[in-house]
Amino acid sequence: MSAIEICGSVALIDVEAAGLHLTSTLIGTSGEVQHWPVGMAVTLMFAETDVALARDLAGRISMRNRIPATVSAIERGRILSKVLLDAGGHRLQSIITTRSTDTLGLRVGDTVEALIKANEMTVVPAIADPSRIGRLVQP
Repeated sequence: MSAIEICGSVALIDVEAAGLHLTSTLIGTSGEVQHWPVGMAVTLMFAETDVALARDLAGRISMRNRIPATVSAIERGRILSKVLLDAGGHRLQSIITTRSTDTLGLRVGDTVEALIKANEMTVVPAIADPSRIGRLVQP
């Protein structure tokens, strides 16, 4: 964790990971968060359904977390598709509509940006076995 700003029950937490600057907004934070030291190891978590994808994104956008990635696989369904991504050696997944997959023209090997709103990314103290909890950005 590279920075933390707290105002009332809201915390804005910055994390440097794999050369990326990621931000999480924790709403309704407990008193414990106020005692987290800068430099503490943390785990970032988010749902695969909270990961939007963009190609050739230009201009400004309010989403704080923009992660460059390469499409490593696509599991197409009738309504939803799971897009597996490689972000500099970290694996991510995005579940988007199959229509969106088609509109973006996604193919294995394409370069995309994974977009995650700061309030959809959760930060918890690092744990020894991250496979015990939801979907993660992980090596």
